[in-house]
Amino acid sequence: MMTYTQPFTQPLARLIEEFQKLPGIGPKTAQRLAFHVLKQPVHQVQYFSEALLQAKELIGECSQCFNLSSQSPCEICANTNRQPHMICVVPEPRDLYALERTGDFDGLYHVLQGLISPLDGINPDDLKIRELITRIGANPDLEEIVLALPPSIEGDATSLYLSGLIKPLQIKLTRIAFGLPVGGDLEYADNMTLSRALEGRREL
Repeated sequence: MMTYTQPFTQPLARLIEEFQKLPGIGPKTAQRLAFHVLKQPVHQVQYFSEALLQAKELIGECSQCFNLSSQSPCEICANTNRQPHMICVVPEPRDLYALERTGDFDGLYHVLQGLISPLDGINPDDLKIRELITRIGANPDLEEIVLALPPSIEGDATSLYLSGLIKPLQIKLTRIAFGLPVGGDLEYADNMTLSRALEGRREL
């Protein structure tokens, strides 16, 4: 009876396995990435590995908005040209970058680090909600909070929870809505859709 052996040598199999652990990377894509890396000159692979290690070692959370940055406060919070009267609340750093690409928002941000999802064991205390309320109370120039949360069950639950906390503070509360599909994530929306979503925000 014929026995089949592993088609990849052990170091290559391990590399493919590591790539496959990345989100959205299946077996075939992992194999293509591994073969691509092996075709590169050694110095390029070293540069890539150094970039990974440096990012992991140097990047942390901003102490104000909880965006990812190698400095604290981050580049956006430290920018005196940003408008302090408006804070846009987003679930993850990647959503912040998606909105920044539009060039239509010049206020500040607050990254919640997730959305309320009891089924996944994520409760309000697990997010940066307490820190948001503290920021609101400490900013006398604040006029509006923009909720840039996805139109999903988790996004709606988080918006409802935040609305109950923010409305009593007499701060204008809006949520982007126009042009975003139900269940869609901000990071996958194109710039025009996000621009219109910002322009078409409605008050809660």
